[in-house]
Amino acid sequence: MDKTIEIPPRSGTAFTLSRGERLTVIDPRGEQVADLVAYNRNDTDEVISSGRTLDYASRIYLTTGDPLYSNRSNVMLRIIEDTVGRHDFLLTPCSSDTFRIIYGDVNPHRGCFGNLAAALEPFGIAPDRIPVAFNCFMNVPVDSKTGAITVEPPLSRAGDRIVFVAETDLIIGLTACSALQSNNGSFKPIHYRIDPVA
Repeated sequence: MDKTIEIPPRSGTAFTLSRGERLTVIDPRGEQVADLVAYNRNDTDEVISSGRTLDYASRIYLTTGDPLYSNRSNVMLRIIEDTVGRHDFLLTPCSSDTFRIIYGDVNPHRGCFGNLAAALEPFGIAPDRIPVAFNCFMNVPVDSKTGAITVEPPLSRAGDRIVFVAETDLIIGLTACSALQSNNGSFKPIHYRIDPVA
């Protein structure tokens, strides 16, 4: 029985992940970003941390074997498989403000931030507690001399995936990203699957 679940374009979801379970995030059509956030299920003040993770890794591009740390320096997730090798952990989830400020939209979409806020609300997580997401498949090169960043098309192709194992009991927020620039000009679904403890 196929346990794969689809996140429709420009939407998001939230769910629990128990310690030892594996979360597979799949790009079914290619060049589609998925924003991922994680909270300790027993204390949602503990949340995934870009700053601590990148500090401890000493690099900005994470892949197989890398842990994702919390704001309390505990490992929340570990990447155990990665067919792409390029993801972003620098940029915040896109929001209505993103589309207003960067794209000049008059009636902006609520973006990944708004989708995460709606999905996490039933878990008692307020919008102001949404951190920088681990942006699966997002391709953000950094100029080594100037520090300038650009958002380029994802390197993921149809069927590419990244697999995480939970190191503690978690609440996960996950989206199919809503920003045209991040997804090479089109909006596509994201698939995910949860597998039991190995």
